[in-house]
Amino acid sequence: MTLRSETPTRLVVIHPLVVRITHWINAGAVFCMLFSGWAIYNASPLFPFAFPKWATLGGWLGGALAWHFAAMWIFALNGLAYALYGVFARHFSRNFFPISPAAIWRDAGAALRLRLAHRLGQYNAVQRLAYVVAFLLGILLLASGLALWKPVQLQGLAALFGGYEWARRVHFAAMAGLVGFIFIHLALVLIVPSTLKAMITGRARISAET
Repeated sequence: MTLRSETPTRLVVIHPLVVRITHWINAGAVFCMLFSGWAIYNASPLFPFAFPKWATLGGWLGGALAWHFAAMWIFALNGLAYALYGVFARHFSRNFFPISPAAIWRDAGAALRLRLAHRLGQYNAVQRLAYVVAFLLGILLLASGLALWKPVQLQGLAALFGGYEWARRVHFAAMAGLVGFIFIHLALVLIVPSTLKAMITGRARISAET
């Protein structure tokens, strides 16, 4: 009888505690901002459609604004903490940079052919680009949101977006981009469920040869 050998594995830290905490705080803040933001949008739509009531938060305009601003401050402070950690602990340089166009093209092609390998704790070029874009969209949302909140006091910031009405459009576009990222992110979690466990526990088993 032939015994089948098992590949040896080792338990390693994939996501440090700071990354996990800021990730889950960010997730809660983002969903609060989205649902309350859709309620605010419905009060004065930019386009000929409205978001369904079940997808809104706050109950009425004043309540939606209160939720939106509360979540915005949590999002901003949490993002600042993550950014400081990313820079000083070299989290950004280790996990997201460098990103080369050649690597993006290669990995995007492999993903379209369903041949893109996935290793826990290692981001391919497409993932790196997606996370960097999501981070930049977050900054754009904050900047355009502040311009909408205080268009007179922060008129210089509002002017950078072309005025209040254009700031609304930029804010909406950045929101749509972030929603697109969330859909892709959740789809990848469904395809590779072990990524969710790693983001909760921080650890995962990988091949001892890796």
